[in-house]
Formats: sequence, structure tokens, C-alpha cells
Amino acid sequence: MPSNTLDGKVAWITGGGSGIGLAAAIEFAKLGAKVVLAGRTRATLEAAAKHAKAEICVCNVGDKHQVAAAASDIHKRHGRVDILVNSAGINLPKRSFRDVSAEGWDEIVSVNLSGMFYCVQAVLAGMRARKDGLIINISSWAGRYASTLTGPGYNATKRAVIALTESINLEECTNGIRATSVLPGEAATPRSVISRGRRGTAACAAALSCPSRTRERERSIASSTVGAIAAISTTSRGPK
Repeated sequence: MPSNTLDGKVAWITGGGSGIGLAAAIEFAKLGAKVVLAGRTRATLEAAAKHAKAEICVCNVGDKHQVAAAASDIHKRHGRVDILVNSAGINLPKRSFRDVSAEGWDEIVSVNLSGMFYCVQAVLAGMRARKDGLIINISSWAGRYASTLTGPGYNATKRAVIALTESINLEECTNGIRATSVLPGEAATPRSVISRGRRGTAACAAALSCPSRTRERERSIASSTVGAIAAISTTSRGPK
């Protein structure tokens, strides 16, 4: 993609302190975007900002009041959000039905699903007004292929992310808003975080490169454990 592809665009990236969120921030900044990294820990965000030309915003997406305050601050500083990357997500060590507590379940849902909803709601009004906007929701391979390794809370919320993305496209396509789910698989390598981040960024870049009337609902990134680094996409076109 040309180095100035995102000149003047404002990108809000949650879970921006590491992994796919940070990798996306680095690439978006290279493409000319004004990037705002959001995360729960200031120290992590400040360390991340050394690698990406980005502003930081301390925000727990599971708290709707913090999300509203963060969105308001971004709009005061930049006037809008053109691109939202919902990369914040968690899982717990005690994640199986045998081990997970009701409180643990609630924590997973609050970040992986409710937090994503709060962020989407915070940017939709502005995107509608401009008749333009891109939302990239990081789901998981587990969102399509449930596993005992990832547990019921993670499996359920990541499946719900896909439905949330499809709902955005169904309701907001006439307003020029596009949404894509990215489904990363695990990478069986000591550099799994780097590998996953780079491939996740490539999937985000693919969503950016689609024509404005094209809505790529989903992009799956196969796990390296099956010997593949592949993308499988399903696209749908909105009204002219």
C-alpha cells in the first residue's frame, strides 16, 4: 500500500499495548494515520508508544464510562474516529467449565464482547454523520472452531464478535460504514506473538485496501500448527 494511504485518518486501537493491536498501530502510523492506542495499563502503553508513532489513552473497555470518556477525549482532540480496531481481549487460566467461576465468565464477557460493543457505539454516530467509517473487530479462530483449549467463555465471546460484525454491516451499510472480523489462529513458534501480530496486521491492511463499497465480513488466518499462513475471506457488497 502507498505510504500515505491513511493521511489525515484517525485510528483508535484498543488493546494497543501489545500483539495485533500494537502491530496494527505501527503499520497504520507508517501509512499516515493519527493513531490513538488504548489499554488498561499506562506503563504498557507508554512502552508501546516508543515503537509506534501514537498517542495513548488509558481505558478499560469493559467499563462503559471509561469508553465514553476516551471517545469524547479523542473527538475533542481530533474531531472524529475514521477507523476503530477492537483488539482488546482476554482469557483466564481457569477457563474450562470445570474451573471457570461466574466472576471469571463475567470478566471475559465484559472485555471481549461488552467492551467491543461500547467502543462501536461510541464511534457510530460520527461515522454515520460522515457517511464513512471502518471497524475491524479482532475475533479468533476459536470464534469459528471452538476448542477445549480456549474454554467456553472465550469461544462464546469470539463467536459473538462475528455476529456483532455482521450486524454492523447489515444495519450500517447504507451509512457507508464497513466492518470486518479478523480471526487469528495460534502460531506454534517461540515468536508466536510477533508472527500473530504481523499476520493480524496484514488482515487489517486487507480490510483497509477494499473499495469503499465492499464489506469484507470475515478474514480467517490459519494457525501455523497446520502448516499454513492463509487468509480465507467472505465479502459482500453494500448498496451503491
